[in-house]
Amino acid sequence: MALTRRQKEVLDFIAGFISGKGYSPSFEEIAEGVGLASIATVHKHLTALDTKGYLKRSFNQSRALDLAPKYFREMRQNQQFYPPPAETPLLGTIAAGQPIESYPNPETLSFSDYSGAKDVYALEVRGESMIEDHIMEGDYVLVENTHQVGDGDIVVALVNGSDSTLKRYYRESDSRVRLQPANAAMEPIMVAAKDLQIQGRVLAVHRRY
Repeated sequence: MALTRRQKEVLDFIAGFISGKGYSPSFEEIAEGVGLASIATVHKHLTALDTKGYLKRSFNQSRALDLAPKYFREMRQNQQFYPPPAETPLLGTIAAGQPIESYPNPETLSFSDYSGAKDVYALEVRGESMIEDHIMEGDYVLVENTHQVGDGDIVVALVNGSDSTLKRYYRESDSRVRLQPANAAMEPIMVAAKDLQIQGRVLAVHRRY
């Protein structure tokens, strides 16, 4: 049985979370990570993924989600058709605070372990506005070059044609967009839709220690 778009988003979030942290996310973290309104909806998607053979669940335990062998088989099959690039171009820095101007940079970063998308690039994070999403200053974000994003996605947004920033995207109306920081001490950026250009959607975060 094929996955729905939403089920794939949930599955990809869980896989990325486990890859980055070494343990599975809670229902609350899944809801926040993919923009779901209720824990009941998370439970519905997890049940579907379990039924379709992509997840293994241990009930009555906290953080008891594991990726099933079917998920890894399909990942390997997909990589045969879309091999990940050995290196990803590092295009500059991105503000996780007030917007700053991005700049070209000839360096590259290796994301081959978990990058399956072909049209991707990397940015180094500056600022602390996304710290509650575990995106810290000095981290590198792996970005899919796309203009198609949905509410709750972490995006690279170009404001007024010159200032790039990293925020969660929310469409408030046909004419207005909210760029939401993940830092309770900071206010959202409200911007007219006509003054905003989406330059990409964050796929992963890379941190060096």
